[in-house]
Amino acid sequence: MVSSLPSLPSVLGTDPSSCILDAFRTAIAKRVSDALPPLTLEQAYTGVDYGKKGVDFTVALPRFRLPCKPDDLARKVTTDFQPDDFVTSITHDKQFLHFQLNTASLIREVLNQIHTLTYNSPTGKPSYGTNTSGAGKKLVIEYSSPNIAKSFHVGHLRSTIIGAFLDNLYKACGWEVVSLNYLGDWGTQFGMITTGFEKYGSQEELEKDAIKHLYDVYVKVSKDADSDPNVKVEAAKWFKRMEDGDESALANWRVWREMSVKKYTEEYERLNVSFKVYTGESEVGKEWQDRALERLEEMGLISDVDGAKLVDLEKWKLGKAVLRKANGTSIYLTRDLGGAIERWEKYHFDKMIYVVASQQDLHLSQFFKMLSLMEFPWADHLEHVNYGLVLGMSTRKGTAVFLDQIIREASSVMHEQMKRNEVKYNNIEDPEMVAREVGITGIKIQDMAAKRINNYTFNWDRMLSFEGDTGPYLQYAHVRLTSMERKNPELIPLPPPSQIDTSSLASSQHARDIAILLGSYPDVVKTALKTHEPSGVVTFAFRLAHAISSAWETLIVKGEEDTEKARARLWLYLCARDVLGAAMRLLSIRPLERM
Repeated sequence: MVSSLPSLPSVLGTDPSSCILDAFRTAIAKRVSDALPPLTLEQAYTGVDYGKKGVDFTVALPRFRLPCKPDDLARKVTTDFQPDDFVTSITHDKQFLHFQLNTASLIREVLNQIHTLTYNSPTGKPSYGTNTSGAGKKLVIEYSSPNIAKSFHVGHLRSTIIGAFLDNLYKACGWEVVSLNYLGDWGTQFGMITTGFEKYGSQEELEKDAIKHLYDVYVKVSKDADSDPNVKVEAAKWFKRMEDGDESALANWRVWREMSVKKYTEEYERLNVSFKVYTGESEVGKEWQDRALERLEEMGLISDVDGAKLVDLEKWKLGKAVLRKANGTSIYLTRDLGGAIERWEKYHFDKMIYVVASQQDLHLSQFFKMLSLMEFPWADHLEHVNYGLVLGMSTRKGTAVFLDQIIREASSVMHEQMKRNEVKYNNIEDPEMVAREVGITGIKIQDMAAKRINNYTFNWDRMLSFEGDTGPYLQYAHVRLTSMERKNPELIPLPPPSQIDTSSLASSQHARDIAILLGSYPDVVKTALKTHEPSGVVTFAFRLAHAISSAWETLIVKGEEDTEKARARLWLYLCARDVLGAAMRLLSIRPLERM
């Protein structure tokens, strides 16, 4: 259904057809710029901000740097004010003007837009909240990147969760995204495992769970190395043979890598994460690494210290970086440099993001600095999205952590909780799947709830609680909204939007609160693209869930005798379900319909 609002001049960077609040902001900016020449519409628009404490939008007059006093400016805007379809009141408060939107227009327009872009979107896929700001641009994003033969631990989990969110976010903003899982599949540890496999390896255990078995071998052989220095010498020889392309040294490694990738793919599927490309340190061609070294040599940036090659970055307070060991084998900085050059050649990206822990800040800074010293024109297209540590993450028994142990444990705790309500439990088709999804949602929301740079302490009880701002609470909110159709069959299917009378909602503060939150969702997505913070989307989802929860008692559907009112309320709740579901999917969470 097309908007019934009066037409307005367009402002660069706005799109009322995907974010209806842009129209309301433009109407406010027009009032301000009309009253305060020489202020342009564009300048006025940049001054329209979300209000605080019950105010829809606020304009801070001093920011325009006009010659008059704020009181005089305010008077010019408020004199002869007449309410219209966009704004019903303007309040002058010191240096600020507060604008209240027309409630009836706000609710009708927001619900219409959500319905249209969810069910009749030009792309054929639900698109409310998306935008086309990145159309024609390409992002390469590297995230997760676990080491083969070491456990998929919680540091990788954070990179996976944040990376999957950014992957979805850039797609929602129109970018073409190439997601890479850059596996730690090369390096001296494979010399160690090859040495240890002869002694501790078992084909049967390997086929059962390649990642776990190779990890066990690595732990045992590392213990041997502590007491016998020859183990490491032997391991270094094996790795040298691998680097030199010796087929007999590579045969086992190839099998182990393939089995590990297969196992990882299953784990990612459970987490609702998928990659376009599985690559790895082993795939960075030697020619690209050599090219990087040659370029640095030509520029006089490399020095030899006891046979090893170092780059001196002291001048930029980035220390010295080793590029090649004395025995000639590469280290991962060299492979990173080679890998970046190779990716540019292959993808010609507009931006490349590395989602890597803040412990690696120095490494990434050195790596980016070297590419810029090498004068690659694309060196400034690289970005490091970092994050803090997860503290105290172990299973309840306190053992070291593999991801699948954590998912299993979260699922079983949820399963136990679900069994307590026998009636509901018997209505669920696949309780184990539901328990797993709710458990995974708990893990993800706990991870994304605060700014990513913060360390956080992993807390089982908090994570799996249905009380407060937790993953299970969000799933419950979505399930409750989804059940509205099942509980009110006499109202389904709803008539088309043009035949639903929403005027009764205008008198409800609850409906108004929900509508303005729903209308702000496209802005939440745009802000997240600027900050790379999932926490803004999580906060939005909780605010929406709380606003809906506050409305249940007064905005009833079942038991409302006036059919027009009941329909309008049900439509509001279904639009809220669609937007809450979209926010959850953006966070890589699968919204449930029953639990």
